Amino acid sequence: MLTALKQAWKVLSANPTRTFLTTLGIMVGIATVILVLSAGAGFRELINSEIASSGSNTLFVAIKVPSANKARAGIPNTGNFGGLTITTLKQRDLEDIKKLPNVVNAYGVVTGQAVASYRDSQKSVVYLGASASRFSIDQSPLAAGRFYTDEEDAGGTQVAILGNALAEDLFGFDNPVGKLVRLDTRNFEIIGVYEASSGLGGGFDDYMFIPLNTAQKKMLGINYMIRAVIQLDNVNLSDVSAEQISGVLRHNHNITNPDKDDFLVATQAEVLGIFDTIFGGITLLLIAIAAISLLVGGVGIMNIMYVVVTERTAEIGLKKALGAKRSDILIEFLIESVLVTLLGGIFGILIGAGLSWILAYVASASGLAWKFTVPFYAIAIGFGVSAVIGIGFGVLPAQNAAKMDPIEALGHE
Repeated sequence: MLTALKQAWKVLSANPTRTFLTTLGIMVGIATVILVLSAGAGFRELINSEIASSGSNTLFVAIKVPSANKARAGIPNTGNFGGLTITTLKQRDLEDIKKLPNVVNAYGVVTGQAVASYRDSQKSVVYLGASASRFSIDQSPLAAGRFYTDEEDAGGTQVAILGNALAEDLFGFDNPVGKLVRLDTRNFEIIGVYEASSGLGGGFDDYMFIPLNTAQKKMLGINYMIRAVIQLDNVNLSDVSAEQISGVLRHNHNITNPDKDDFLVATQAEVLGIFDTIFGGITLLLIAIAAISLLVGGVGIMNIMYVVVTERTAEIGLKKALGAKRSDILIEFLIESVLVTLLGGIFGILIGAGLSWILAYVASASGLAWKFTVPFYAIAIGFGVSAVIGIGFGVLPAQNAAKMDPIEALGHE
């Protein structure tokens, strides 16, 4: 076997240009697979950290169109679904949910959009109205100032906390705390600024945070919420709590048929599952594209191996005349084929890992908490696919070589 490997390497290294061109399709395909799987692992870690930033033991409640599935409902930013507005999630629901045995705390959320201005600086912003209890659940720290209180929330006080990027856009290097920002037609006192986020899409760096009641009554003129976050005492009882919360909401919303629910209760695992479903579809599409490259590369390997067999016909005849068995010839050419594809696989893995590192670097430079990772299973898949292609597309040329008649082969020129 070692002799066969040395012979195969000698043949391949004798014509490096042809070897490179032969392995190019394999390299591209394997590099794509490594990049996609690495990006998927990094994206999943990022989503995990995003969900954890809402608290490690939380459930999510969101409004949805009755009969819409979870993936379609998602976690919406507005209460409008194609012209249909869902207005049933109220403060009463949160108060009743807080009475459940495994529930520690909860907060509701609404969002809106308006122009925020300070002196000559202005920007269209998304503002998020949330209960003051949000600050005991979420884990995002402030760079300056303080959070607003339950009393300020209940009284509809016009105070606000700025995302880090928004604070820079409006105030530059000045300290915003204590200053007034005009949001639409109302003035808000800035009482705090969040630290820069490392989350997906910059987290809430461009958001403005105001008390829930202020957003509902003074900005939007509504009395409902679009979503809520529920903090649990024991996360292992998430499924039980989700059922209890669903029961409370069905009772309050007069729903008798669960298929007509106008809300979604999702555990962290279910929210992660939604992202997995979305990214899984994208991953399959990209791997399918990579498979085409691998298929083309495999056909290229087979064609080149046929050429190699033809070029070495006289050599094959001499070896058979000297006593080489069919199996010896078959193994020799299969080893060459597999060695070519493994070379392509190795370089493909290195290229894919390099591209994954560049992706992680760019994402980190953009403020995302993206970690460079190349899962072991991705490397194993890279080597495994390379070997399978080498055997699968090399077996026919190898069999062709093994079946040659030694007399005819010796007479070949």
